[in-house]
Amino acid sequence: MPELALRSIVENAADQIIDLARRTLQAPSLSGQEQQVADLVLAEMQALGYDEVSRDAVGNVVGLIRGQGGNVTLLHSHMDVVDPGDPAVWSHAPFAGDMADGYLWGRGASDDKGSLVAQVYAAGLLRQAGLRPAGDVYVAAVVGEEMGGVGTRHLLQTLRADIAIIGEPSGNTLRKGHRGRFEFTVTWQGRSAHASAPHKGLNPHYSAARFLLALRDLPRATNPIFGDTTIVPTLSYVDQTSSNVIPSRLTLHLDWRNAPQETVEEACALLQRTLDQTLEPGIQATVQVDRGTLNTYPGLAREFEHCIPSFATEEDNPYLVRASQLLVDALARVVPVDIWRFATDGGHLAEHGIPCIGFGPGDEYMAHVVDERLAIGQLLEATTGYMALALGLGRDQ
Repeated sequence: MPELALRSIVENAADQIIDLARRTLQAPSLSGQEQQVADLVLAEMQALGYDEVSRDAVGNVVGLIRGQGGNVTLLHSHMDVVDPGDPAVWSHAPFAGDMADGYLWGRGASDDKGSLVAQVYAAGLLRQAGLRPAGDVYVAAVVGEEMGGVGTRHLLQTLRADIAIIGEPSGNTLRKGHRGRFEFTVTWQGRSAHASAPHKGLNPHYSAARFLLALRDLPRATNPIFGDTTIVPTLSYVDQTSSNVIPSRLTLHLDWRNAPQETVEEACALLQRTLDQTLEPGIQATVQVDRGTLNTYPGLAREFEHCIPSFATEEDNPYLVRASQLLVDALARVVPVDIWRFATDGGHLAEHGIPCIGFGPGDEYMAHVVDERLAIGQLLEATTGYMALALGLGRDQ
């Protein structure tokens, strides 16, 4: 298929693509509340003529375009977004779906509804144009990515692919991997007392302070491609609400971004050793991977750990090499290859033996920030890119 023809197909469908993007942005979809977006995606897939469209028990929407017997390609993106915070500080209301200055504005524009819409239309436009990909193409719009990858973990119970394209913001350049993410909770247990009689209590704050100072100086694993491991304290809270009471318990969250060679077990053991070395007399402390429960919008509850594996695709991987050439041809420009600084569901897919490549519209530094936005030109270009990848990646390597 001439690359100019793919771009022409997208240009002719530009109004529909932008319209779906605006409608998804107007549908708030915090984790566990994705139903409105899922309904939009399912209906659009059906209208575009997908061969099969389904919704699973946790609310993922999966569409299939049948290919010509080659390798199976998965286009993957997520429907959930993080809370926008105070709408008053946004230039455009976070769920208005405004279009201004060449951008679509709103929570989820870059992370991740631009990729979602571009993938839905890429496969659908191939189907409408009568262009059969080399192998079957699945488009998965998943729930709960922001909550430990609940949707993807469920999807992996039934769906297999030979190559996955992770739709996350990359400025329409390629990504070959990312560091993993572990979230730990550290809890110190002391003894409560009135603040006027500190000698009667065991204040956990001092042990926590000693631990944090030691944490800052811990040796970090390093990787020539992915850089150093980072360990960042984020949330902290106690079991009291009164300022004149010594708390008995203090809890701290740690965000650990790991180089590919590190395991969660090694990280947890290092933190526990550091805890043991910094405890004040009488204080006890434990560390564990943070856990939670997501109540999915169909009503099924799923427990999860905040533990996302890293993934690293080699530069000479045949899928990455072919993806690069397909995108250069389709987009008529150089397409750099880099890594993501954040973690994605690609870690879960890679852990299950599915090679992963990243590609998507949007600036990765727009994720989770006020005034999140997506350049409309990038949305349309990404649709062309996904079409080329879906059409050609399934050929035998």
